[in-house]
Amino acid sequence: MIKYIQESVDYLLKRGFESPEIGIVLGTGLGLLIDHVTIESEVSYNHIPNFPTATVEFHKGKLIYGTLSGKKVVIMQGRFHLYEGYSLTDVTFPIRVMHQLGIKKLLVSNASGAINTSYKKGEIMLIDDHINLQGGSPLAFKGVEKMGERFVDMSAPYNAEMNAKIEQIATDNNINIHKGVYASVVGPQLETRAEYRYLSIIGADAVGMSTVPEIIVANHLDIPVSAVSVITDECDPDNLAPVNIEEIIAMAGKAEPDMITIFSALIKTL
Repeated sequence: MIKYIQESVDYLLKRGFESPEIGIVLGTGLGLLIDHVTIESEVSYNHIPNFPTATVEFHKGKLIYGTLSGKKVVIMQGRFHLYEGYSLTDVTFPIRVMHQLGIKKLLVSNASGAINTSYKKGEIMLIDDHINLQGGSPLAFKGVEKMGERFVDMSAPYNAEMNAKIEQIATDNNINIHKGVYASVVGPQLETRAEYRYLSIIGADAVGMSTVPEIIVANHLDIPVSAVSVITDECDPDNLAPVNIEEIIAMAGKAEPDMITIFSALIKTL
């Protein structure tokens, strides 16, 4: 893997991806942050050696380099998921590449369903902790100890300082932000009523199909990380309507301006 990472990095360096300070992962329906970036270089995933290729129609599949809020950033416009048939090492490969390029902080976003019935569609949740229900670990491979500590401490996987700044930014901008626990499942099917009840019992406030593998690898690489989840649907098992993917994308778009405000203001302080 070290060889593959270096091949990807060498390719990106030739295309101007030099010394980014902050890495950003944009989740489902959350691509408009790019409009606020002074873009210096962009590359489709399928052109980068050893990169997976995004197969979900609402994930763009580009790596973008430029300036946002005065800082050099590298942005994943679209991410990878287990449900696309990738392994956990595939899903998290771009995080390792961004680390090798030089990022010092990582910001992650996703779209999720609200397990906590006080959360409403179009709101934002700051992820304070998570539950890994994806059935594996992106660190479970031979030779992982050559890239970082094998037994990574996960007592505080989300950076407290950055999270506190996010909460303050939300307050300053009159953004209603929750703080809660994100459960990550494999998907791509949505949950049953019984599964939603189970998720509530074990302490999840929101559920999605991404993010946790990237957080684990960020901690493996000692990259301070924060993540926000845009609530796109409400998962009350006693009042469950059939899933509407178009509405989910629309709800992500509704909350996106708040996420952009938070990320842009946070980056100025990093």
